[in-house]
Amino acid sequence: MCARGWARVSWYTPRKSLNRLRTRTPSFDGPWNRGRSSLADDRNGRAREAARWITQARHDLAAAAANAEAGRHALACFLCHQVAEKSVTGYLFSRGAERVWGHALADLCEDAMALDTSFDLIKTVAVLLDKFYLDTRYPSTLPGGVPAEVYDAHDSSRALEVAHDVYEFVMQRVENASGA
Repeated sequence: MCARGWARVSWYTPRKSLNRLRTRTPSFDGPWNRGRSSLADDRNGRAREAARWITQARHDLAAAAANAEAGRHALACFLCHQVAEKSVTGYLFSRGAERVWGHALADLCEDAMALDTSFDLIKTVAVLLDKFYLDTRYPSTLPGGVPAEVYDAHDSSRALEVAHDVYEFVMQRVENASGA
């Protein structure tokens, strides 16, 4: 349960030990039999998956800026949420998550805080983007309004600022972890 009493909508699964998998299924012809370290394969796989998410976050940040410049502020705000979500998801994968489910930045940042308490610093601003996940796309979430007509340059400018901050924060953490 979250602080507000809501059920969590995000969670991540730490990677299972490949040695435990090997013990349970001795007939499994895993990476152990190829002469390479399974631990090294596991780390490389996590790094590749994290890089995929963070690369897409970078592309989404550029797309958000282009949409804001073109006056498509609702779409820019949604993409800013995506930047933050994919950035934090990439971080969780870089730290060993096997799966990351959910879209709420409040919950994703809570998951990241379990690994690095400094995520509390970015969580307070990242959660501002949560309102853009649904409201920027569906008229039913804005009684009497249409997202494309409700969001303006001020909204997309602030969302871009927050998304950029989250992206940079995560990049620092991932680079520090890979350099250690």
